[in-house]
Amino acid sequence: MPKKSVYQGANDYTHGKDKLGILLANLGTPEEPTAAGLRPFLRRFLNDQRVIENKTLWWKFLLNCIIIPTRSPKSAVAYRSIWKDGASPLNFYSFGLASKLHSKLTKEIDENIILELGMSYSKPSIAQALGKLQKHNITKLLVLPLYPQYSCSTVASVFDSVASELTKWRLVPDLRIVSSYHDNPVYINALAKSIRKFRQQNNKNRPQLLMFSFHGMPLSSLLQGDPYHCQCYKTARLVAAKLGLKQSEYKVCFQSRFGRSKWLQPYTDITLAALPASGIKRIQTICPGFVADCVETLEEMDQENREIFLKAGGTQFDYIPCLNDSTEQLNLFKSLVLDSGADLLTNLKRTNSDLQQRQKQARKLSKSEYYVE
Repeated sequence: MPKKSVYQGANDYTHGKDKLGILLANLGTPEEPTAAGLRPFLRRFLNDQRVIENKTLWWKFLLNCIIIPTRSPKSAVAYRSIWKDGASPLNFYSFGLASKLHSKLTKEIDENIILELGMSYSKPSIAQALGKLQKHNITKLLVLPLYPQYSCSTVASVFDSVASELTKWRLVPDLRIVSSYHDNPVYINALAKSIRKFRQQNNKNRPQLLMFSFHGMPLSSLLQGDPYHCQCYKTARLVAAKLGLKQSEYKVCFQSRFGRSKWLQPYTDITLAALPASGIKRIQTICPGFVADCVETLEEMDQENREIFLKAGGTQFDYIPCLNDSTEQLNLFKSLVLDSGADLLTNLKRTNSDLQQRQKQARKLSKSEYYVE
């Protein structure tokens, strides 16, 4: 009896047929909006070396004995306020995007494209999503993290998970990962279009300021070379230019800071509290760093920060939703596949075309004379 291999592979692998696997990767969400549902999610998230670097024994004590027990119930309240029909918005829109995009790609580009969604800290995990792709005998893999701006704690974390899983595979596919698309023209146009559309559909007074609020990162990440801060500002600058805004008509801020260390500034909540006193009482906000609406956008931004601004004297606070699974988002990701995976797609079509020719020739030969190179 042959020994079991240490490397994963398909027993019914079909040689000669190329397939492109696409992995969409997002952060994830708790399975339910309860303290019990939050605990494993937070534990996985805050134990990631890319999220919290240089963890000490003291940190592990704080995490398990103080942070998770106290933060879980508070976070559960926030999640419950946005939970709809038994699911989180992040899951709803992420799975919607994956399903619609897969259909679009197979119909408009190539039927040999397989797409799966994987989450860094919840189910389906990145490993589970890659496992599904492997069962389709993929020979090429395009990884699309659902993070427009690169950060060590997001995109690099996805890369770690993918790389770790591929070390177990017998056939390692041609690999491509999109590290960011912060200045992609299709992305910029999609954001600008969503802002214009929101303004057309909501006939309110013209806002005095458009606030771009991105997820915060520790200041140390910027000082050590992480390009996230620069990419956030470039995204905002390009969208503002597309909308014809003056520099005084938009502002970049950072939300969701955690802990006592310095994070990227200006802080969203502190800025919102100070704006009315400076005469800015009508604003619109958008969170371009989030592909899908989630607790940070719907609860923190549209609820908590709205209340901060209105209590400080503001009179108009509008939140513009994420691109979610909109047509603009689908067109954006189709363009990312075409741009970032152009050579993969070309080789895919060439290989499969050659296979068809060999199969056609094989029909003229005896079975013993036919083989696949």
